[in-house]
Amino acid sequence: MVSIDRIIKEAVNPFDSTTFRPGNFWQEEQDPQFDVDSIHCDILLEVENCLDCVVRDRRTRTLLLAGDSGSGKSYLLGRIKRRFNRKAFFSYVGPWPESDFIWRHTLRNTVDSLMFVPEGEKQSQLLLWIERLPAFKSQGLMKQVFGERKLFIHQLKGMYPSGIYNANEFFGVLYDLTDPELYPIACEWLKGDDLDEESLKALRVKRAIDTEDAAQKMLANFGKIAAATQPIVLCFDNLDNIDRALDGFINLQALFNVNSIVHNQKLNNFLIVISIITNTWKQHSKRVQAADLARIDVKLRLRPIDLDQAEALLAMRLRSLHAQVEDRPQSPIYPILREDLEAKFPGGKTLPRFALMLGRDRFQAAKNCDRPSRQNSRRDRRKTVESPPVSTSSDPLAAFKLVWLREFDKTRSKITRVRQFAAPELIQMLREAMEALQIRGIQTKLLPSPTYASYSLSYHLPEQLGRIGLVWTEDPNLIGFFHVMKACEKALKQGRCKTLYLVRAERLGTRKNQGNKLYSQIFTGYPHRHILTDMLSVHYLATYHSLVNAACAGELVVGDRTPNLRQLQALVRESQALQECPLLQTLGLFAGYTRIIGVTGMPHKQLGTPEQDRKLDRQVKEFLLALVKTQQIMGRHILLQNALDQFPEADEYRVDRSIEQLCRENEVLILDESVPPRAQLLCVLDVFKR
Repeated sequence: MVSIDRIIKEAVNPFDSTTFRPGNFWQEEQDPQFDVDSIHCDILLEVENCLDCVVRDRRTRTLLLAGDSGSGKSYLLGRIKRRFNRKAFFSYVGPWPESDFIWRHTLRNTVDSLMFVPEGEKQSQLLLWIERLPAFKSQGLMKQVFGERKLFIHQLKGMYPSGIYNANEFFGVLYDLTDPELYPIACEWLKGDDLDEESLKALRVKRAIDTEDAAQKMLANFGKIAAATQPIVLCFDNLDNIDRALDGFINLQALFNVNSIVHNQKLNNFLIVISIITNTWKQHSKRVQAADLARIDVKLRLRPIDLDQAEALLAMRLRSLHAQVEDRPQSPIYPILREDLEAKFPGGKTLPRFALMLGRDRFQAAKNCDRPSRQNSRRDRRKTVESPPVSTSSDPLAAFKLVWLREFDKTRSKITRVRQFAAPELIQMLREAMEALQIRGIQTKLLPSPTYASYSLSYHLPEQLGRIGLVWTEDPNLIGFFHVMKACEKALKQGRCKTLYLVRAERLGTRKNQGNKLYSQIFTGYPHRHILTDMLSVHYLATYHSLVNAACAGELVVGDRTPNLRQLQALVRESQALQECPLLQTLGLFAGYTRIIGVTGMPHKQLGTPEQDRKLDRQVKEFLLALVKTQQIMGRHILLQNALDQFPEADEYRVDRSIEQLCRENEVLILDESVPPRAQLLCVLDVFKR
């Protein structure tokens, strides 16, 4: 019969899976089985009371949710969404790249969130919202006379005779959401995408929602219509990575300007939840105008948890391992002891993250030592606590590689189109990557255009003379493209850069289009060039961006460390995590000099080619070594299964071959070669030498 100690040695540390959890609750997987109901239950009750008030009188409320790093703010937002999604529609609003883009960013994030399907439902929040409108349920003769679309618009205009911005187009696009063929472009228009002429014609609209004023009014439309369905909860999170004001502090005032406008102009049926780190709030709230602070209806503070709650949190993580043995440990947190918690947190209080990090360390110590199971004797348990601890310090570089691989894998699954991001967001992600690579002289807003300045940046490379400019636009509308090209032409005439690159995958129009003519004059000669966008580059940039958000919020955990932004940048350089990003390669950020000939794309090697096979072998091998280094000892079959989960294109033979190579290279050691492979334990050599 397999013992719990053997299971512990074979398993991946269950507390490692908690290393990176902040972010969009519609995109991050949060397993409800890990919820401890008693943790922050008072906060959940206050949120419910506030939401019930909005449901009752339709008046918007603002709730400030403050907590220390590691207190579980982002996870709590996910719990709030899961618990109350039947009462309201939920929107996650992450950090915005520019304060003069905040309304459009909020609208974009709101529509993106409404496109997700809530648990237990078959349709998106957006379709549920539309289909609950009385006008959508109309039947009878009127529909036959007017047609469904016209009748829908007519009845909604009757329900809302005034106060709806651009009513005909707005109501028409709402109806188009019910057409599966028009649904994608209807969502894009509501988000504010600058659609091409064909898509605008299909939706029967004239132009995009392309200004802050239009985005504000469109959100007001959503609020007015929500009175007939359910309120919308806007959750602002990860505020430490928003843009900064001239004094260098984060521009929190921009968010509170939005909040005050929502209240002053009576944009009803919203619950605004602002999640922020306590220290960030203390440092920056003094820079927010007093009148705007007065618009906060409820202030909540996440308190530390007690040791009983910490124990329950640890038990949730260990339950699946305990279930694998018949003779279950008497303690639900074995191999961790209650005395471990009491010794680490003598005050009887801690934060959820610190409890989980203690769990990681004690579990790792149990993996690394050959002590007998001491579950029943209290005296033996005391001896265990007093025994010299085995070092559980992880290899930070190996731990980061695993964090990167897992986050990159999530990014690939949730980002499928370049236009999921607005141009300012793409530029922000590119700038962050450049900063990590220590590129000199980065300046944003190269283009001399109030509308398109945030589509651009400039920088220096050590072996290239003059400032390099870059413009990234994926807006399909060719009128907008013409204005971007005019701004490029003006920037060059003003000498803002010596070399200018256009990054774009969308169409360029034909020779009949004025934008195409300007494009040909600027980007088909020398030295300015056009670079084709590719999804792989976007995945690299988006992955790093999510890690930056986490590091700025103090929520990124790598092994046994919580790196800040500067430390994250050092890890990225040391691990060369961005080295294979095609866009960064093409721009010459690793070589120091851009080499572009003609229109440059970033072609991918076909799967199955020798080069692709070698790359996959290298990636599998690097993953295996990084996982063994972080776990220090684990079962061979567990290691193999983790590699197959990470690389679905690999097979068992390829992974086994890589394990054997690591053994021959003395990177990994098999502790018991005489037993069948499934029963073998693997470790790194320094663990074996202890």
